[in-house]
Amino acid sequence: MMFYFWIVGIAIIAFFTGEIATVMMLYLILIALHAIHSTLKDFYDDWKSKQ
Repeated sequence: MMFYFWIVGIAIIAFFTGEIATVMMLYLILIALHAIHSTLKDFYDDWKSKQ
C-alpha cells in the first residue's frame, strides 16, 4: 500500500516539474526490485521450511 502512495506522490511532483519520463523509469525500476524481493523472499521461505 505504501509503495503506491509513494509512486502517486512522485508522479504528482513530476507532473508539475515536467519529469514524466523519469517517473516512468523509476516506476519500472521499483517494479523490478519488488519482483526480485518477492522471489528472494520465496526462496528464503522454502529454504527455511526445509531445515
